[in-house]
Amino acid sequence: MSVQKTLEERSSSTCELCTETDNLSVYKIPPSLNETVDNSLLICKTCLEQIEDADKVDANHWRCLNDSMWSEHQAVQIMAWRMLNRLRSEGWPQDLLDMIYLDEDALTLAKATGEDEEEEASVVHRDVNGVVLKAGDSVVLIKDLKVKGSSMVAKQGTAVRRISLDHDNEEYIEGRVGSQQIVIITKYVKKI
Repeated sequence: MSVQKTLEERSSSTCELCTETDNLSVYKIPPSLNETVDNSLLICKTCLEQIEDADKVDANHWRCLNDSMWSEHQAVQIMAWRMLNRLRSEGWPQDLLDMIYLDEDALTLAKATGEDEEEEASVVHRDVNGVVLKAGDSVVLIKDLKVKGSSMVAKQGTAVRRISLDHDNEEYIEGRVGSQQIVIITKYVKKI
């Protein structure tokens, strides 16, 4: 029996990641050399486009991984793990990554493409003391800051809780001061 027929039978002719039933094809997980049932999965056109082109990724589409990450098939688990790592800056994927289990061999294969390292290597936010900031951290302002487009001044010593990070610029974070969401430059904050 061909790989495609076996995968169709295994998945009841649905995408093994999002359960879509149209435009299905076999996807061989990189860096596998040969297409086999053990290193392939049946996925839809939408999943395929988003896996292959990071600019087309729609985080809400991947909420389906909440179910598919529990698949008994290693190839599905690996792709779920990789996509969750790509999306971990969204917040909710980190909770799923904390729950997902891959055995040692599967985890080694999942890490083969560097999905778990990509974001860390690209943009790292640091406070005034060089401490790495992560989404959800709390910081304190180390000087009075005038808020652009407003008459408000954020006072030194103000705590900003549950910050979010700018994924394009390591100098900018966002946080709520009073009732206003503002952009803050990292050299004016200290992690608490």
